[in-house]
Amino acid sequence: MKILGITGGVGSGKSRILYNLKEEHGAYIVEADKLAHELMEPGMDVYNAVLSHFGTDILSNEPPYRIDRGTLGKIVFNDRKKLNELNGMTHPIVYQHILKLIEKERKLKKYNLFVIEAALLIQDGYKSICDEIWYVKVDREERIKRLYEQRGYDRKKCIEIFDSQESDEYYEKYADFTINNQLDYEFSAKQINVQLNKFMSDDIIL
Repeated sequence: MKILGITGGVGSGKSRILYNLKEEHGAYIVEADKLAHELMEPGMDVYNAVLSHFGTDILSNEPPYRIDRGTLGKIVFNDRKKLNELNGMTHPIVYQHILKLIEKERKLKKYNLFVIEAALLIQDGYKSICDEIWYVKVDREERIKRLYEQRGYDRKKCIEIFDSQESDEYYEKYADFTINNQLDYEFSAKQINVQLNKFMSDDIIL
């Protein structure tokens, strides 16, 4: 089973790439952010760690007293130190859970391709467990357009988010392949087909 890492900035359309890999190529998909949310449910590892650090003020008022991500977000959004503290707690736990999932799927031998998607894939050390990393690239103006249409973000908010993330040059330096996700689905799918055949050549031809 090959391990493929997918990363890219907000608004780059990573979901489109994951959809293709799952539906067209039968990949097992893990999205680190979604997994973190699952582990933030009451009683789970991330929930316990975050609660012990930030206190009960971040909890909802009704049972089962879930973490209110809106409240937590307000605490860390404009405080880099607190954001780093949150990431420092959650990311290692998510990483360990992904390692367990990989081990489990290797034993089951159901999938030939295991895909990990994470915005901080490179920064959080996933390169050491991935056989290859792909960077999903779209220029800034197209990303702003998508974020406005999909999330209602204005230009100022988009630029603030972009400036808080690493540059294209950073990702391209560490990635093994860059997908140009600027155009339509078919354009992206062709790139995936070509690169995936190269990547999977030791196992199967897709």
